Amino acid sequence: MAIACNLGFPRIGRQRELKRRTEAFWAGAADDHELAATGAALRRENWLRQRAAGIDSVPVGDFSFYDHVLDAAVTFGAVPDRYQRYGGPGSFGTYFAMARGVGGSEGVAPLEMTKWFDTNYHYIVPEFGPGQTFHVAAPALLDQLREALELGIPARPVLVGPLSLLLLGRAAGGNALDLLPRLVPAYQELLAGFAAAGADLVQLDEPVLATDLPTQALDALPRAYAALAEAAAPAGLMLASYFGSYGAALGTVRELPLAVLHLDLVRAPEDLPALLEAGVPPGLSLSLGVVDGRNVWRTDSRRALGALRGAAQALGGERVLVSPSCSLLHVPLTLAGEAAMPAELRSRLCFAEEKLGELRSLCEAMAAPGALTDEAPSAERIARGQGVPRPAGAPVHRRSPYAVRRPLQADRLKLPPLPTTTIGSFPQTAELRRLRSEQRQGLLTTEAYEAGIREEIGKVLRLQEEIGLDVLVHGEAERNDMVEYFGERLEGFAVTAQGWVQSYGTRLVKPPLIHADVRRRGPMTVPWIHYAQSLTERPVKGMLTGPVTILQWSFARDDQPRSETCRQIALAIREEVLDLEAAGVRVIQIDEPAFREGLPLRADDRPAYLAWASECFRLATSSVKDETQIHSHMCYSDFNDIIEAIASLDADVISIEASRSGMQLLEAFQEFHYPNAIGPGVYDIHSPRVPGVEEIEGGIRAALLRLDPAQLWVNPDCGLKTRRFDEVVPALRNMVAAARSMRALVAPKERA
Repeated sequence: MAIACNLGFPRIGRQRELKRRTEAFWAGAADDHELAATGAALRRENWLRQRAAGIDSVPVGDFSFYDHVLDAAVTFGAVPDRYQRYGGPGSFGTYFAMARGVGGSEGVAPLEMTKWFDTNYHYIVPEFGPGQTFHVAAPALLDQLREALELGIPARPVLVGPLSLLLLGRAAGGNALDLLPRLVPAYQELLAGFAAAGADLVQLDEPVLATDLPTQALDALPRAYAALAEAAAPAGLMLASYFGSYGAALGTVRELPLAVLHLDLVRAPEDLPALLEAGVPPGLSLSLGVVDGRNVWRTDSRRALGALRGAAQALGGERVLVSPSCSLLHVPLTLAGEAAMPAELRSRLCFAEEKLGELRSLCEAMAAPGALTDEAPSAERIARGQGVPRPAGAPVHRRSPYAVRRPLQADRLKLPPLPTTTIGSFPQTAELRRLRSEQRQGLLTTEAYEAGIREEIGKVLRLQEEIGLDVLVHGEAERNDMVEYFGERLEGFAVTAQGWVQSYGTRLVKPPLIHADVRRRGPMTVPWIHYAQSLTERPVKGMLTGPVTILQWSFARDDQPRSETCRQIALAIREEVLDLEAAGVRVIQIDEPAFREGLPLRADDRPAYLAWASECFRLATSSVKDETQIHSHMCYSDFNDIIEAIASLDADVISIEASRSGMQLLEAFQEFHYPNAIGPGVYDIHSPRVPGVEEIEGGIRAALLRLDPAQLWVNPDCGLKTRRFDEVVPALRNMVAAARSMRALVAPKERA
């Protein structure tokens, strides 16, 4: 009979226990022992829940207090010296210093953070110094394995593989891949420990195999995995890649000394027939990822069973593992809290716990021909919408080029050199959350709720004027999240009550569901922005989330191309943009932090995506007048391979997260001779540190080495929603002071 195998499970807990305890620890309201105990309880609960659901092979090591890539770096001693003084190897002090930094005069900046492939999960980028060595410095995973085995759990250790750990990191002054011979012995030590503890299978995740790798990387695999397999014996190795096809690497990985090879058959169904045609070595079993680990719709059981039964016929059922396509980290935990959702829609959904049931049911159905064929709705049986026609005359290019628009906007806005602004949101206080909660529960009248929001908007505007910012924001007090907020106001969307998903650390989001054609019901932001602008003479930005980001950060329907769904969202945002302009808003920001995230992992697939994604942004923004200034914001990204697409967006001002890279991300804009204005983040908002004036001046100087002063805006890295006011206010004061001091160094020029 086939084996039910799970690749990973959500870490956060049913009541977001990990978030609450971790943030209490950061605030000094919980100690190391309490935080560790919460982690241990959540791990135990997750293991037992999976075992009770009938999972035959349960992952151990998928839990993390912040990030699993950071865990792997710490495990093998890749801890830069500057963090050691905060508690030493294996301590929470060092761990969180690497993840978040430490404030104060003796503080330290965190490691860089970036997107986990094409997901909205962020990982901490390992840093490998000159002369980097590796050893098993933090054996916590061994302890977790023993703990699980003592509970009678059929445990399988899971950790990031050596190739991915190196290629996802940054090596100072060299090629990270050159460190592989040094890293493999440390992995061998840990694998031997797993075998000695009683593991019979160890999973190494190598998702970089779904990307275009240099020949050197593929050539290094056989020798490395031969050494790893020898050290792990008698335990076998399971290699897992996901998010795409193995491509040219498939021939290499099929020859590795593996016990199990995982295939993501949701993203790359072609890998299975290719592998079966090439021939599966006699000792190799296949983990077939037929349940979507990145979306929430029920599995098309007929399609899944077709792949599973085909593999079982070729190999024998005992050599088939039924798995999700990737870790279930990327979906909400359970449907149990969604009783208020319409029954028809709820019947189509499947969160992490329910996906465990799907795995078990598919295993059982493999031995029972005809089972399940009518239980799960396939994509073909989900009713398609009627489509959304594009309005006649909706342009996809601005009326005039940037060189023409720029002086018109400068004359209208009258901004100083190096203008200062923020990205959009201000801290979401407990009072704001209480307001929204009471309004949702009917405990607060609409009038009282709106009065409270207007009061908060007024406070934030007065604060920004007092600090001295040049272009203001209303602070987004009315918004729970930059995507969920719009999902609540657009037709074709549904929102969950408890559908939390980890984005990074303790930052959780509730992605909405796109289940039908998307249309705008009416104005979504206009009244709030219009009110905010009435309180000040300075320009207030209208704040919108862009169509690509709304698509990427939602669970999208899978019965039509993503490009069509994105186009529908773009048309809805276009209507909002035009209403904002008609209301007198002079600056409109349409954020696309997920633009780079949506880029396909293989180069051959990228041109088509960039074409429709860029067009959707322009469709949303190009109908405005020349004197209306369009801003956009993008998150941590390597922009080199998409710089032409960014230029094609033709935003008047683009802000990017750049501080953790020391402004190195600007090199792509410099080499491309990017013509429009740029606001590189001059300080990192993901850390509680308050940067000093001199530190921010250093960031501005670094930016001026790469940009013309007339191009440069000064702003934080990202929105301020997750920070506290006692962190935000001094940081912004220092930012404004730094910008003003640097203005003396640049000749006054016409502003963007």
